[in-house]
Amino acid sequence: MSRNLSTGTLAGRRVLVPGGTGGVGEGVVRAFLVAGADVVAPTRSDQRGAELRAALGDLGVSPLLHMPTHDYTTFDGAEELGRQMTERLGGIDDAVVPVGGWWQGGSLTGIREDDWAAAFTGLTTAHMALARAIVPRLSGVGAYTVVVGQSAEWPVPGSGLVSMEQAAVLMMQRVLAAENPDHRIHALILGPVRTRFADGDPNHVSAAEIGNALVALAQAGDGPSRAVPLASSREACELLTELTQTA
Repeated sequence: MSRNLSTGTLAGRRVLVPGGTGGVGEGVVRAFLVAGADVVAPTRSDQRGAELRAALGDLGVSPLLHMPTHDYTTFDGAEELGRQMTERLGGIDDAVVPVGGWWQGGSLTGIREDDWAAAFTGLTTAHMALARAIVPRLSGVGAYTVVVGQSAEWPVPGSGLVSMEQAAVLMMQRVLAAENPDHRIHALILGPVRTRFADGDPNHVSAAEIGNALVALAQAGDGPSRAVPLASSREACELLTELTQTA
């Protein structure tokens, strides 16, 4: 089930989406633009940025979409991103971080050092750098949300580095929530996802549904930090129903 939320309901909100050029990120960027938010989707590649604008259609040329070319995967790079966004837009209300990747390289006892650096160290560093730079800059209006897969909770033989990295990010969310009780720090835990890169099963959650769920969370206002499972399209529909009924 895919449902578009009201246009303009988040007008004036300033939303940062590192990883916005990916398949899941596209759904996030699209939903927040439709809701009227200012969306910053930094890209490390002009080509990826152009591809996202094309995929977004008319929304790709919206003045609400800002796509600076920027490497946010290091501590210095993430800090500079946070500083620039605060200076240019006056602050950060929400951040959604669908930063990740997949690795399938065999058993843990057979990994190479470059596997470790790419599939674990690099991604966990990017998440830590972004959280360190962005959470202290949040206005308190919205939330900081990390996006992980079910591999964070279930071991995936042959892709163990992904399971370890995602589990580390999920624990980071829990620690951030405990350390920052005045902010909402969420995690979205996804099952298989349908994106523009992969059609998938119709029962799989879609990038559009993920984006709509995040907009609904943003509209929910005050509430506790939470880890939200979105393992299927059905769960996305149930979450939207829950959030729209309590809004």
